[in-house]
Amino acid sequence: MKNVIDRYVYRVHWSDECEGFVGTVAEMPELRFVSDSFVEALTGIRISAHDEAAKLVERGVAVPIPFEDRHYSGHFMVRVPPEVHRRLSIEAAEQGVSLNRLVQARLS
Repeated sequence: MKNVIDRYVYRVHWSDECEGFVGTVAEMPELRFVSDSFVEALTGIRISAHDEAAKLVERGVAVPIPFEDRHYSGHFMVRVPPEVHRRLSIEAAEQGVSLNRLVQARLS
């Protein structure tokens, strides 16, 4: 289990609202750890993730798979209002690229 937890995506950012550094883990979005120290926030969220994973195992629930280990097809569907679709199609035509290429460039 430790190896899986070590491969999770951890982030630490400052929050004026929390008045401290907030540690999060993408695979367990419900977890947060707040501290006055960046290092303590990172350490705290890693410990919290480990504790949460242990609780999941005890309950017989699968531990989240690290994002790095998941399969991605490269395809996903996005619904947009018809007027946005039209505007993007016109912009793509004006640039001489496909709509897919235009959206891909915007997302990169």
